[in-house]
Amino acid sequence: MSKHVLVIGAGFAGLSAATSLAQRGYQVTVLEKNEGPGGRARVFRAEGFTFDMGPSWYWMPDVFEQYFARFGHRVADFYDLVRLDPSYAVIFGDNDFLDIPAAMPAIRAMFEQLEPGSAAQLDEFLRQAAYKYEVGINKFVHMPGRSLLEFADPRLLVDAVRLDVLQSMSRHVRRFFKHEKLIKLMEFPVLFLGATPENTPALYSLMNYADLALGTWYPRGGMHKIVEGMVQVAQQQGVKLEYNQEVQEIRVENGRATGVQTAAGFRPADIVVAGADYHHAEQQLLAPQHRHYDEKYWDSRTMAPSSLLFYLGVNKRLKNLRHHNLFFDEDFGRHAQEIYEQPQWPSKPLFYASLPSQTDPTVAPEGCENLFLLVPVAPDLADPEKTRERYYHLIMDRLERLTGQSIRDAVIYKRSYAHSDFVADYHSYKGNAYGLANTLKQTAILKPTLKSKKVSNLYFTGQLTVPGPGVPPSLISGQVVAGEIFKEYSID
Repeated sequence: MSKHVLVIGAGFAGLSAATSLAQRGYQVTVLEKNEGPGGRARVFRAEGFTFDMGPSWYWMPDVFEQYFARFGHRVADFYDLVRLDPSYAVIFGDNDFLDIPAAMPAIRAMFEQLEPGSAAQLDEFLRQAAYKYEVGINKFVHMPGRSLLEFADPRLLVDAVRLDVLQSMSRHVRRFFKHEKLIKLMEFPVLFLGATPENTPALYSLMNYADLALGTWYPRGGMHKIVEGMVQVAQQQGVKLEYNQEVQEIRVENGRATGVQTAAGFRPADIVVAGADYHHAEQQLLAPQHRHYDEKYWDSRTMAPSSLLFYLGVNKRLKNLRHHNLFFDEDFGRHAQEIYEQPQWPSKPLFYASLPSQTDPTVAPEGCENLFLLVPVAPDLADPEKTRERYYHLIMDRLERLTGQSIRDAVIYKRSYAHSDFVADYHSYKGNAYGLANTLKQTAILKPTLKSKKVSNLYFTGQLTVPGPGVPPSLISGQVVAGEIFKEYSID
């Protein structure tokens, strides 16, 4: 008889783990506390608008293709993928906009115009980044990070040197470029998704390769279309998904998880995979004697940013905005400092605006716009309505001025989302949005382990363990955990 696996959480990592295990013959049930799948990538609809609640950038299209190919599918079986051109816009100030084109010749010309000689520098930068992407995404991120012996192969040590894990992203970028706009452009992926460029290994220039070479894409209908496709594949493989089933406890006897307790009763299992927030699963669902880490350990971790989000329905069409827009009209370094070094609400925040209705008319009523605003902020901050409203007007003041139009008077739907919502919906540690920052001390085997060292059949997956934060890494995380279970537990 095959082993029964209970997966806690129907986010990207949980669905990936569940589907990969079911394909190999395990009986798999996913228990999700919320009313539907997706985790941070859930969707909601209001007054004719369709809002993706979390991820809005579709990078690394090859990772999604590889995922669905494992189950005999293509991305095109589930959604129509469109490459954005321009990929996004960067706003540096009044009448100072920079469109980032999709085609590499146009990107090179843009670099050369800003800094003569930088096109050749970009070629070399991306040549190195392509190597990092190939090795990092196709080799290193698939390692479970459980032992140094995983890196004992001399070829891997050579790779590690070429991956620039000991050089900072900040220093690496400045070796190639001098123009401040180009520096900001090359550093932005790590600021929004991890840590300061000074504390992020240059390995993560692979993100620039994903950005500039592989491109920025959009699934028509929204990012939740990815989740819908994953759910279809999971069900085809025999996975059972149950919603509104919050796990209250992981039961352990003689060092083994026997199952989980929900409000509806006890659910027995041979193996448990926690795809929910790692800190919550370990510190709240396990009794103290079964926890590998303590609160001191978790408090010492460097978290990636949280986010203040606004979902806005606008009853007119907007001008001077692309699908993705990065507002870097304030001090880049100061905002990073207020996230990572002196955590506080930022004095003059950077922010991001997404206008998916520019690409996809299905996400808003005719003649209207779907506007999503995001402010990266430090985790573990109080977020009362008064604070949220103050930042709404601060951001809207700049958005209206920089794009030359009134917007607030046309907003017919508005919802905010911040720290306390992340905690309530996802049990997110300190209200973080992205997981652990990608610092050197939180890479590979230095991340929280994917297998419990106290409970022999308990595993963890998602953004707080290997390989790290982001949608593609979460997809991979689920596959890595499934592979470890397959190696350790036969299905007979």
